Amino acid sequence: GLSWITILRKRDNFRKAFKNFDVRKVARFGKADVARLMRDAGIIRNRLKIEAAITNARRFLDVQKEYGSFDRYVWRFTGNRTVRNPNGLTRKTIRATSPESDALSKDLKQRGFKFVGSTICYAHMQATGMVDDHVLGCFKYRQRGK
Repeated sequence: GLSWITILRKRDNFRKAFKNFDVRKVARFGKADVARLMRDAGIIRNRLKIEAAITNARRFLDVQKEYGSFDRYVWRFTGNRTVRNPNGLTRKTIRATSPESDALSKDLKQRGFKFVGSTICYAHMQATGMVDDHVLGCFKYRQRGK
């Protein structure tokens, strides 16, 4: 995989290339858009990942239609609650996956999503508050349980 810092440094380029991340617009991308993206030096030009982003946008819309929102779909994997991992976590003891992220990854793959392994699913769960892995010393750690 790619490092997050590499992606973050190219974030503005990705935003422009992928129409401000408008999922409906990306879902309509075709061969000409793939060719355009493959020529765009400002993004990572990996055909499989570009095509996966388009496929995932289409599957995302399918999930929205089925569940009413993608949010409603993903929160089912944590029982509609934030999973608070044990107190005393350190950067060395934070896990990269969980049974919940394993289940989410498996389900997404069955629905046709690409590049959605358990690690990226767990990172999504952390970023969206589905999992609370704040470590000792983090300013958010003191706010746990409030």
